[in-house]
Amino acid sequence: EEIKLKREEIHTEIKTLRENAKQKMQDLRAGIKEEKDANKAKIKEARIEIREKALVRFDAAVERISNLKDKINAQIVKLEAKGVDVTTAETFVATAEVKLSDAKTKIVEANALLAISIDKLSVENKTTLRTLAKEIQTLLTDAHKALKDSVQALKEAVKLKVETSTTTSTTTEVSE
Repeated sequence: EEIKLKREEIHTEIKTLRENAKQKMQDLRAGIKEEKDANKAKIKEARIEIREKALVRFDAAVERISNLKDKINAQIVKLEAKGVDVTTAETFVATAEVKLSDAKTKIVEANALLAISIDKLSVENKTTLRTLAKEIQTLLTDAHKALKDSVQALKEAVKLKVETSTTTSTTTEVSE
């Protein structure tokens, strides 16, 4: 219960930061319209579009992994109701959730960095952005791997449950 509240709080905070960054991007776009030189305006507009596309790709990846996590959680609930041991899978899903929330935080950082201005990024900001992008990719990859491991753990738990129930029914038949 406490974890859910904390998770909701983090999601709300991330959403607020993301909205602020989007608003900054919109303000930058409005500033472009005031630009007198048409070529400079086009360049600045292209910069903003590229930056937004990069962030959309990260958001889409997070969304896909979140959907996968939700599907796995649904399976965990179903299998738990049938008496299958799902603790290992739940551990992997929890790990994936942590990685996913870390990735969301990094995306917000990258968004804030990109929303600073419409001018070229400084060398320092470029380096920071590259580092953030690599960290986000690593976190998303790790989250996906943890989810794959949870699926594997569920498969093994179901197989174990089937084997033990088969063994039990076989021994009762032999006893009779």
